[in-house]
Amino acid sequence: MEKLVIKGGNPLHGTIAISGAKNAAVAIIPACLLIKDRCRLENLPDIKDVKLFLNILRDLGATVDVIDKNTVEIDCSTVNSFHPQDDLARKMRGSSYLIGALLGRFRECVVAMPGGCDFGTRPIDQHIKGFEALGAECDLAYARVSAKADELTGANIYFDVTSVGATVNVMLGAVTAKGVSILENAAKEPHIVDLANFLNAMGAKIRGAGTDTIKITGVDKLHGGTYSIIPDQIEAGTFMIAAAATRGDVTVANVIPRHLECISAKLKESGILVEEFDDSVRVFADKNKKLKKVNFIALPYPGYPTDMQPQLVTYLSTVNGTSTAREGVWDDRFRYVGELKRMGADITVEGKLAIINGVPKLMGTTVRATDLRGGAAMIIAGLMADGTTEIVDIHHIDRGYENFEAKFASLGGNIERVVYTE
Repeated sequence: MEKLVIKGGNPLHGTIAISGAKNAAVAIIPACLLIKDRCRLENLPDIKDVKLFLNILRDLGATVDVIDKNTVEIDCSTVNSFHPQDDLARKMRGSSYLIGALLGRFRECVVAMPGGCDFGTRPIDQHIKGFEALGAECDLAYARVSAKADELTGANIYFDVTSVGATVNVMLGAVTAKGVSILENAAKEPHIVDLANFLNAMGAKIRGAGTDTIKITGVDKLHGGTYSIIPDQIEAGTFMIAAAATRGDVTVANVIPRHLECISAKLKESGILVEEFDDSVRVFADKNKKLKKVNFIALPYPGYPTDMQPQLVTYLSTVNGTSTAREGVWDDRFRYVGELKRMGADITVEGKLAIINGVPKLMGTTVRATDLRGGAAMIIAGLMADGTTEIVDIHHIDRGYENFEAKFASLGGNIERVVYTE
């Protein structure tokens, strides 16, 4: 097994380039199933979730050629199955997107209920509602979703709650449906826009992505092409907060600053300095400026991202005063707090609310990555802390961050990956 060992206390300094967006990649890769042609995807993050998805496509009959670690060519013209192996599908949450993609391709699918990070109940009722509106019959049995339609027909679909997953999945199902589909109360995240841009580049007719109403005019078929994935908003935000947490000075490059405004706003509110440029953001601490408490709520985009909630709470754990964090998306996303408390943080969780009383410093100890973003928070905590921090269960971190510890090391972080036995 592997763990990360961090010797904390060094402010981060330098420039770091951000990889392609995980959340966009795991939506765009299954979208290739709709295309009986060759697609070249560039700026893919070199992470476990991407590799797993490419293996799922291979298992379904696709040809996947790896050009380099961030570029692949996918040919789905030979895909001959609508039932991915259960054990592969269950390994990641994003595999739910196979339902919409395979339903759009074959008008039939059988997909095991997905896995991924566990934040409590993650119902797919809004996904099913959308598929049934398009004309599919859906059945949930034996931990699988089975869907079938003689024909998919455009429909007006109102999501009862704003759901990224449902928005992606129903978009995939509607792209080749007959007629017009209108998705209302749709998610607006940057990776929703990136998926729409990819599909449009391949011949789809999607308008309104990035707003709460998306209009999709079905097309008979899509064609191949080349597409580059957007930079990862969450990886960029993680390095921004790491710079603030270590009271450093970091320029985060290869980003879309507009996607980071909600993160920048909270850092500025706390007293951290943020400078925005065309494709980079500089985050740095003024040693003579006292940092201030911050209250925030994690909400769907353009609100503060739930995937950045653990990182900001970690930073606030050593900011003087009482800050509060309310989770507005998932039921159980504060499990990482127990690990922070082992390091000396003073945080009380009451349901979806965390009350953070700033302490002077954190102390290194052994902690675990409870999930992907909680794992990133533990790295930030280790970099902040006095002494040595060891992080176990780092397979969660590897799911979503490319070359993560090397990037921190390039900024002056004392962090290394170590093989160990229990």
